[in-house]
Amino acid sequence: MKALVIGSGGREHALVWKLRQEGFEVFCAPGNGGICQDATCYEARSVDELLQLALREKMDLTIVGPEAYLAQGVVDVFESHGLKIFGPNKRASQLECSKVYAKLLMDESGIPTARFKLFDDPAQAERYVERCDLPVVIKADGLAQGKGSYVVMSREEAFNVIDSLMRKKIFGEAGERIVVEEFLQGREMSLMVFTDGKTYVPMMSAMDYKKIYDGDRGPNTGGMGAIAPAPHYSESLWRSVKEEILDKLFPALEKQNVIYKGVLYLGLMVTQDGPKVLEFNCRFGDPEIQVLLPLLDTKLSEVCFAVIEGNLERLPIVWREEKGVCVVIASGGYPNDYKVGFTISGLESVEGVMVFHAGTKQQDGRFLTNGGRVLNICATGQTYEEARKKVYSEIGKIRFEGMYFRKDIGLV
Repeated sequence: MKALVIGSGGREHALVWKLRQEGFEVFCAPGNGGICQDATCYEARSVDELLQLALREKMDLTIVGPEAYLAQGVVDVFESHGLKIFGPNKRASQLECSKVYAKLLMDESGIPTARFKLFDDPAQAERYVERCDLPVVIKADGLAQGKGSYVVMSREEAFNVIDSLMRKKIFGEAGERIVVEEFLQGREMSLMVFTDGKTYVPMMSAMDYKKIYDGDRGPNTGGMGAIAPAPHYSESLWRSVKEEILDKLFPALEKQNVIYKGVLYLGLMVTQDGPKVLEFNCRFGDPEIQVLLPLLDTKLSEVCFAVIEGNLERLPIVWREEKGVCVVIASGGYPNDYKVGFTISGLESVEGVMVFHAGTKQQDGRFLTNGGRVLNICATGQTYEEARKKVYSEIGKIRFEGMYFRKDIGLV
């Protein structure tokens, strides 16, 4: 059987790795230096190019990685041609693609989330934050590669963020509207569920590390590492998430004639009052899925087909009783300005861990850096400490100019 993975990051490399283990002939578009060792890569990037590739190769399954393709309606287009594709359609993906849409839906449905105000005028937003209690959180409405959310500690910082998003448009149209919301105190946690629109089944919990520096300091990134399961996850917490969030969300979507199929990612803050939604994502978390897939005993392809065909309730999903740790190796300067094109050495010596390439390319038989997040080094073990020792031991063999990674992933 043939499978196509759409995307070019560490998440997509992990998906390729899992599908290969399940016996698929795997294709990826556009892929990266590491992915192209494990899959046949094509430079197809537009929805039409991806469609022609899937039709030509008679793909049995397509999995969408990045949210941008979901926003462009790739699922709708593939389904209209009879192709099996895993991911929510364009209407359903508004949950991630518009923070405004998601916040209004939660407000109308009684789903616990931070109190908020919406703005499409920067001057009005500035007047509002002048009288807010600090800190506050400011979010771009649209997609911003995981970097459109800011915790601001001062009025001056708030004005700078509003100016950058709404006047300077550092994320383009994504910042034309913003959300200003209260800062929630608690423990952050990621939870993803598989859903076919009727049934939703939780994955093993995970916790990601968004800040660039050790001790959760500095600006947000796309993710500097992850562990699974989340140490403060419990069955009672899952019941709260199910009853207070998911059992309200899916009927609210159904009222809008939206059938949500795929993965729903819940970014949660576990507060004294229970879990509250920070954000929804409509695809596998990155780097959470890199740490979760090695712990998934059930075939990923079976889960995807069950979701697509509406048979999820019939499929038991089994996870290994181990811990997982993933550490992201980034380019110096990320998440701000960074340089690429540096030779990566030492990869041939790495053993006993999974190496998922994120921002790499191959040239003249060498791997070169080609992005902000470059490599994901992942391992499993009976304890977090066992897994993190494997990861950090092997990271010590890898070198490239400006290489940076957090040293505290998995310290729980």
